[in-house]
This record gives sequence, C-alpha cells and structure tokens, in this order.
Amino acid sequence: MASTAGMGHDRSMSRSGKPQSWWIPPALRGYKAGWLRHDAVAGAALFAVLVPAGMAYAQAAGLPPVTGLYATVVPLIAYAIVGPSRVLVLGPDSALAPMIVAALIPLAAADEQRSVALAGLLAILIGAIMLIGSALRLGIVTGLLSKPIRLGYLNGIALLVVASQLPVLLGISVDGDTPWDKLLAAVPKVLDGETNLTALLLGLASLALILVPRWLKWKVPGVLIAVVVSCLAVGLLGLRDSVKVTGALPQGLPSPALGGIGWADVLALLPAAAGIALIVFVDTGTLSQSLAAARNGKVSGNHEMAALGAANAASGLFGGFPISASTSRTPVAVDSGSKSQLTGVVGALLVLAFMLAAPGVTEFLPAATLAAIVIAAAAGIADPAGVRRLVSMSRSESLVMLAAFLGVTILGVLPGIVVAVGLAILDFLRRAWDPYRAELVDVPGVPGYHDVTRHPEGERIPGLLILRFDAPLFFGNGALLGSFVRDELDDAPPGTDRVVLAAEPVTGIDTTALDELVELDEWLERHGVDLVFAEMKGPVKDRLLRYGMGARFSPAHFYPTTSEAVRAYQREKRQA
Repeated sequence: MASTAGMGHDRSMSRSGKPQSWWIPPALRGYKAGWLRHDAVAGAALFAVLVPAGMAYAQAAGLPPVTGLYATVVPLIAYAIVGPSRVLVLGPDSALAPMIVAALIPLAAADEQRSVALAGLLAILIGAIMLIGSALRLGIVTGLLSKPIRLGYLNGIALLVVASQLPVLLGISVDGDTPWDKLLAAVPKVLDGETNLTALLLGLASLALILVPRWLKWKVPGVLIAVVVSCLAVGLLGLRDSVKVTGALPQGLPSPALGGIGWADVLALLPAAAGIALIVFVDTGTLSQSLAAARNGKVSGNHEMAALGAANAASGLFGGFPISASTSRTPVAVDSGSKSQLTGVVGALLVLAFMLAAPGVTEFLPAATLAAIVIAAAAGIADPAGVRRLVSMSRSESLVMLAAFLGVTILGVLPGIVVAVGLAILDFLRRAWDPYRAELVDVPGVPGYHDVTRHPEGERIPGLLILRFDAPLFFGNGALLGSFVRDELDDAPPGTDRVVLAAEPVTGIDTTALDELVELDEWLERHGVDLVFAEMKGPVKDRLLRYGMGARFSPAHFYPTTSEAVRAYQREKRQA
C-alpha cells in the first residue's frame, strides 16, 4: 500500500480491500506511525531553508519579504490536504519572480500595498485557471512547452534573475521596470564608485557559503549557513547602518490583502495568469511525476493540476503570491527522510512559530544575502549542458530554443514564450507540410523494405513502385503526396503498373487530403497503374469508409504489411 498511496487515483478501497476514508488527504493515506519521526526531522530541516528562500524570492518579485513567508506557509498546508504527491514541496520560486514582476509593474505604479493585492489576485487567477483546466482534463496542454522552449526560457529567466539581483548584491539602490533597466541604471553608479563594498563582500561571502556546500554535497543546507553567518556578521560588527537589511517582520498570521482591486485588474492580469499557469503546471508536473516514478508510483496530471490550483488560490487569498513546485527545497525534504506531506506541514508550522515568536531576527539579515540566495537559485535552473546537447542534435529545435531565450530576455518572459511557442508550432507545421518521403527497395539479406537513398544497393521489385510518406495527410500536404507519386512514377522503370503506399506513418486524413488521394487514384487509373496501401492503420481505414470511399478503395486495396502487398502482386503476375 505504501508504494501506491498518493498516486492521484480516486479510489475508495485499498488493494487489500480495506475501505479508505474519503476525508484522509490523498498523500497521507496508508500513513504509518513509524514515519512520524522521519517527517518531523525532515520538516525541521526544511524549515531551515523555507524562511530565507521565501523572503529572497519575494524580494526578487518586488514584494515585501513577509509575503514570501505567507506564500510558503499557506500552499504547504493546502497541498498537504489535497495534493497527490507524497513529498513534493511547493512555495515561492525564483523562476516565477520575473514573470510576477512583469505582470504587476504596469498596474502597481510602485505602490507596495497595491502590488501585494495584485500579486494575490494573480495567484487566485492562476489557481482558478488550473482548477478549470483540471475539470476539463487539459493536462495535455503542457505539450506546448517542448524541451527546446523550456531550455530557452529557463536559461533566459536565469539571466534575468541574476541581472535583477546584481544591483542589490552591489548595495546600489536603483529604479526600473525591468531587470535590464535596473542593471543599466546601476552601471553609472558603479563607475562613479557608489558600490557598497560591505554589502558586496557580504553578498559574495553568502554566495560562496551557499554554493560550496552544494558542490561538496553537505547535508547542512548552504542557505542556512549563509543566513546565520551574515546575520551574525551584521549584528556583531555593527553593520546595520552600513548595509541594507531586511528589517523586522510584521508579527502576525497570513491574512487577506486584496483591498483596492477591481474587475479591470482581473481582465488585465488574465493573459499573464494563463501563461504563468501553463509554466507552473509543466514544471510541477515534471517534478511530481519524477518523484512518483522514483518510488514506483504514478501521479494523475489532472489531480496535480487541481491541487496546484488550490494551493495557488489559497496563497493569493492569504497575502501570498503565485507559487510552484520547488526543485531546491523538495530535495532537502527527500534527502532528510521525508515520508509524506506531514514534512511540509511541520515546516509550515515552524515558519508560523518563527513569525510569531522571533520576527525581529530578520533585522540583521542583509538584503545582499537574499540576493545571493536568488542568484544561487538562478544558477541552479540554468542548464548549459542541456543547451550544448540540443545544439549537437537538432538545428531547427536549437533555433526554437534560441528564440525562446532571446524572446524572454529581450521582450519579457511571457511575450518571449508566446513567440517561442508560435515558432515551435510553425516548425511542426513545416515538418508536416513537407515531410520526409522515400522509395523503398528490397535489400538482399535484410528483412523488409528500405529507403533507397540509404541503401543504393537495394533492388526494385519488377512492376512495383513502393513509396513511403512520413506524415498524416491533411489539407497542407495532400497535393504534395500526389506530386511525389507522379514524379517517382515518371522515373520508375517501364512496365511499372502498381504503386504500393507504405502507409504506416499516415496516422490521419482529412477531407481535403482525401479528395487529393482520389484525384491521384483516378490519374493513376487513367495511366494503367493501380494504387494499393500497406500497413494503413485501422482508424484511417475507418475514416475512409466513413467518407464513402468503400466503393473506390475496397478491401483488396489494403494489405497488412508491405511484404504481403509484394507477394500478392507477384502471385497475380504468375497467374496472369
């Protein structure tokens, strides 16, 4: 039971036949008492990174640091109630920060309170879109973000995040709507010697304390070490007046902060909410499925989408902002022995206790350390090795990746992804419009029939022309098939009187392509050539029958394999 609980399937009975109580959260069904100690220890370890990470990603999103804690606590509890994954950790994410900034800046007008309200509204809209998508079973839309697009936008986002945090790392206060505006505004100040060397040293030291333990695979999170050391340095060396610090957190629990928003804001944020929802679900779904597979389980994509939507909506309702699965905090929980979502609940309760009992601790936390945390996270989402591998494999997909990267870094995250998706669709249409096609020949000693361009030593079957067309037939390529067959027939040896279309790659046909196929068959008939099909899939044959082609393309026109079509032709010739 332990290996299948929390797999995202709605079942009222366990495999052992015992009824499962509907009120038990999916990820906690089959819970064992012996797991409690593991979850408590893992929750404590998780707490060590939840506070600094939440505050850092809020800062990166242009929001008060406390909202990052609200966006940490509420989603963890919400997901523990409805989420299908046993060990997935949700929360603020560095990759979302540039998207949140891009969505809020045009509407917030540098008003912090309004920014918080709009961020909450954005999270609620994302949650609503995901819940509707789950109800409509739209998990398939994640296919829009292919690997080249994801590589491009993740590396682009990593660059944007680093650019946005460099001024903070340098201890320079700048204004700007985009990361590039802020970076460009910081350059003259750096040249004029306005860099705060104390802040820079704290930031670089924090960055080293985060990355070195990561490279050495220490069990103690480097983020915790960096936060403790930087706070002690500020406090013991009296640096509060020398560097910008986070300041004490407001004492209290997460609460609604949606004042001052209206329907105009809803309409303005909807496009951004839809784009972010797609990205959030793709990243979360990928991580969730990977974790489930590692434990010999499976997570329902639609269930995951609903749970993620509920967590985002809850975050927005209680003063938080959009969240996603965390690729940095989830491994902390897993490596610390997490067994269930109680790990996240323990971590959330410890964060709440911190906010109520010790909010003043952050008075000594330098902003440069938070910037270092965000920069380290950005370095983690960049994937230069994946870029090199894709470039070596596919030129066209590399161009899509480059378009996503340039679009994200130049146009902005959401417009850049829209451009990249559009290019990916155009590339797909180009491949379908002009698919690979080949003449097949018999290669002595090799079973089957093979592409003549790869096997020039192959032999044609006398009287037969065997052709393959590697795409579904639709309005864009139906005429191309006809031209291909006619051209190949012109070059075929004299006496060729039958064309065999190896139709296994033809997975569909529309009415326009069917008309083109009929015209081709009529043309071949006038020239004394038969057209038959081999290996055509059942659904395509069924569609031909539905289109009323049973009279023209009788069962005698179809063969289960190309070899059978060849043998049938040779039998006919021997009997003639």
